[in-house]
Amino acid sequence: MSGDQGGDDRLREFTHFRQRMNERILAEPNQVVRRFFALDTQTYQDGALDVKTKELLGLVASLVLRCDDCISYHVAQCKEAGASRAELFETFSVGLVVGGSIVIPHLRRAVDFLDRLEGGEGAAPAAQHDHG
Repeated sequence: MSGDQGGDDRLREFTHFRQRMNERILAEPNQVVRRFFALDTQTYQDGALDVKTKELLGLVASLVLRCDDCISYHVAQCKEAGASRAELFETFSVGLVVGGSIVIPHLRRAVDFLDRLEGGEGAAPAAQHDHG
């Protein structure tokens, strides 16, 4: 499936949908939602743990929770933070061990998404963390 135009469109659609809906959600006058998004953004900023480490942790949690949108988002953020393919696969391994075999279908989609990103297909989300 890698390399097909449909996959390229799917990556672009994922990124644009996320951005559009985040803007739409944050346009509402709901302080709880806004504060949660702000907390999420602050959590992934550089601190005692660097951004790459935090994104790798987010990827493990997303795999275990089986959230494909979250997985795709964190794979892209990990790549943007400088994670290598080897680091991503070690992270996938942790998620698989913690989450069990039910994670395998999500792992497949994560690797497909990674392949597409590395192949230059689709745009990675913006650098600022804005709730995967």
